[in-house]
Amino acid sequence: MNQPRPLRVLVIGYVWPEPRSSAASGHVMQILDAFLQEGWDITFASPAGPGEHKADLTSLGIREVPIELNNSSFDTFVSGLAPDIVLFDQFMMEEQFGWRVEKHCPDALRVLETSDLQSLRHARHQRLKDHLRDSDDENDFSALFAPSLDEAFGLMAGTDLAKREIAALYRCDLNLMISAVEIELLVGQFGLPRTSLHECPLMVDPPAGASAGFDERAHFLSIGNFRHAPNWDAVLWMKNTLWPLIRAQLPQAQLHIYGAYTPPKATALHNAAQGFHIMDWAEDALQVMAQARVCLAPLRFGAGIKGKLVDAMLCGTPSVTTPIGAEAMHGDHPWPGAVTQTVEDFVQAAVHLYRDGERWDDASRTGRLLLEQRYRRSEHGPALIAKLKHCRDNLAQLRKSNFTGSMLRHHHHKSTQYMAQWIEAKNRNTESLPDIS
Repeated sequence: MNQPRPLRVLVIGYVWPEPRSSAASGHVMQILDAFLQEGWDITFASPAGPGEHKADLTSLGIREVPIELNNSSFDTFVSGLAPDIVLFDQFMMEEQFGWRVEKHCPDALRVLETSDLQSLRHARHQRLKDHLRDSDDENDFSALFAPSLDEAFGLMAGTDLAKREIAALYRCDLNLMISAVEIELLVGQFGLPRTSLHECPLMVDPPAGASAGFDERAHFLSIGNFRHAPNWDAVLWMKNTLWPLIRAQLPQAQLHIYGAYTPPKATALHNAAQGFHIMDWAEDALQVMAQARVCLAPLRFGAGIKGKLVDAMLCGTPSVTTPIGAEAMHGDHPWPGAVTQTVEDFVQAAVHLYRDGERWDDASRTGRLLLEQRYRRSEHGPALIAKLKHCRDNLAQLRKSNFTGSMLRHHHHKSTQYMAQWIEAKNRNTESLPDIS
């Protein structure tokens, strides 16, 4: 009896995955692993150049194909590949290549991996800027951290970025969301069909064996890609406000800050005398996390869920963060450390966790339990595969029930195709413009 051929999956990435540089890339690798477990045939394509810490996909059996923006050679490539599923990594890739997929592979399931809602992150960044400009209170950020979903919608709805991103979500058959809060925002405020959204958090295996205990660890740690604006804001907030107050109570403590692509402006903040160490990229993030006593994640804006905080749980390392950092990460379960809204509370929580072995042990255990309850690869990987298969089997009905998405896909296809052909005609110095009516 002939076995059915494996599904062909095309992943179009904004960048080549760098799982040791960002949680977003780590999540992409987790999704790819779920596909590999099914024996699916995977091609990863990207218009980006290879980064310094790029994963070797070919060693996993995944084909790597460089592609170009605004180049019709992609048409030949995608029609020849004839994928069953096309996964766009970030909405800009759907904008650039979605219409070409629609033209040549109309029956392919179109999936968008969001990592986080960029328009929400950018709107919150603007809210922080406004708060810092208009408020004299440099201690209490509770108003900044507590807006409702209606308020978030109000911040986002007028922006070009939100209109582009939400349109891309509508045009896709399925959107992988890392945050349940973002799902509720999209359904309740932006009107997306719930059937087009699938919660796919970070997926990890529970740690094997015990981690180092309280007495075996020392110092504070913060980690995150320096190119990511929320991480850079957190570094500056620690340097200028939080760390001097922590160090005043713990004069021997050190803060080690790790991050990929360290810019000169970050290196300039290094000050060993103050115990403030810019450490550049960590070859093994879990190794350095497992040696730290407390993880600091003072995020004042952002979206999605935070890989650094899942890494802390994997290592049994308690963390101190904000409601933005903990958003959608723990549900009704206790946080493995502290979630704070003021400078004063953040500092005191960090100091107490660093000094109090009993409190530290309790937080460390809580993190392990939270991993078991919410982030098990063995649960979320199969759920993702089942959802993708269900959507493929019911694609016609799925698209029929999402008329807004079909309408947006139609107009995006027409307008983008015309623009692409106009650019190619101009590059060939053709006097007459193409007619695609």
